[in-house]
Amino acid sequence: MPYKEREINKMYYTMGEVTEMFGVNASQIRFYEKEFDILQPKKNKKGNRLFTPEDIENLRIIFNLVDEKGFTLKGAKEYLKNNKGDVRETQKIIDSLERIKSFLLKINEEI
Repeated sequence: MPYKEREINKMYYTMGEVTEMFGVNASQIRFYEKEFDILQPKKNKKGNRLFTPEDIENLRIIFNLVDEKGFTLKGAKEYLKNNKGDVRETQKIIDSLERIKSFLLKINEEI
């Protein structure tokens, strides 16, 4: 049986890791934290933000709505309020399709 590397699931991500993930400044993440109720990272004693995997998923949803679909902040808030379950399912499908795309591109490079 071939060795398969396991995916590491972290409990918390630092602000630096999150900004690197999304390719944005920390100020944009902090702004979205103030604007969207679904985004509530924990803070340690120093006040540093610690993001859970659920926070990361919520950020992906927000960035998808605002950056890719062109929603305004107000429109994105309303859409999330009215379609919370549908948005999560749609984001899971988008993430799955992106993983498949990267896998297929990797295979294409190897051929």
